[in-house]
Amino acid sequence: MNTRPREWLRAGLGAAVGVLLSTWACHWLFGAGVASHLVGPLAASAVLLFAVSSGALAQPWSIVGSYLVATIVALAVLQVGGASLLSASVAVGLALALMCPLRCLHPPGGAVAFCVVTGGPDVAGLGVGVLTPVLLNALVLLGCALLYNNLTRVRYPKAHAQPAAELHHTQDVAPQQRVGFTAADLDHALEDLGEFVDVTREDLEQIIRATEKHALRRSMGDIRAGQIMSRDVQCATPDTTLEQALRLLEYHHLKALPVLDETRRLVGVVSLIDLLGHSRRAPRSDFLARFGLRRDVPLSKVMSHPVTCVDSNAHVVELIPLLSEQGLHCLPVLEAGELVGIITQTDLIAALHRDLIVHLG
Repeated sequence: MNTRPREWLRAGLGAAVGVLLSTWACHWLFGAGVASHLVGPLAASAVLLFAVSSGALAQPWSIVGSYLVATIVALAVLQVGGASLLSASVAVGLALALMCPLRCLHPPGGAVAFCVVTGGPDVAGLGVGVLTPVLLNALVLLGCALLYNNLTRVRYPKAHAQPAAELHHTQDVAPQQRVGFTAADLDHALEDLGEFVDVTREDLEQIIRATEKHALRRSMGDIRAGQIMSRDVQCATPDTTLEQALRLLEYHHLKALPVLDETRRLVGVVSLIDLLGHSRRAPRSDFLARFGLRRDVPLSKVMSHPVTCVDSNAHVVELIPLLSEQGLHCLPVLEAGELVGIITQTDLIAALHRDLIVHLG
């Protein structure tokens, strides 16, 4: 695992605390015999919940669902075949077969099925009531994982990836998905593999795209934002009127203007989209609003803020998704909080074109 020793210690401490509290609760409520027979699966679950909490096998439904399914299967097998090695093995296989379609595959669930069948009088004497200590173990350990992981800045459970916002309201796929691999390609690859992979489809796609990004960054060399930005930046102030802003945009053939306060700090950006939005919101009784804009309105009433910015040391690869996926037409470039330049889509295309020429030689 490509993790730091500090993360090993964090996971180890969490697993120890989780197992201790879960076993203590089971011991206190159901006795030492029951707790000792069920601690094995619990310890294995702790490894997953604290060390690999982002994995598909370690999510809340995985542990609760698997423990529930495994216990029910084990009780059914116990009624039919009695307590034997063969019965325990059959219970493990059946539990596994059910966990897959129920999307709660969790390896320690198989151990739960085995332990319930072979638990002896302490466990068999509880009958259907064995569900209570089993689920108690799962819920207490899960509660510890939820609390401990998040307190130690590890997000748990794994958040589902949100679909990217469709800015243009069309049927086109996102720009970054029009080249390279597609979602269908990934589905076909998983089908070809034909076996279970302990990573969600969304995580796998994210890993592959991150790999592509790092490969592109390596191939493009050390091109930074400060090298390709425009330095003679046309700016406005919050008190600049719409009429003055329109004149600047028209004269310099721009789509956006950075807005700076009296200390030259970036406080907003006004674009043609902002101006059109103001036009739609203007009172229809205003004569000018029927044909355009109220030209005496200050930009402080219209500008967009906060502003997405980049540092002058940002690599060009980091700029691509900002200018292609988020609907941005320009990126202000800052040094020590001060505006030093601006990068437009034209600047980025020129840099990519130059890099292509260099590589084609």
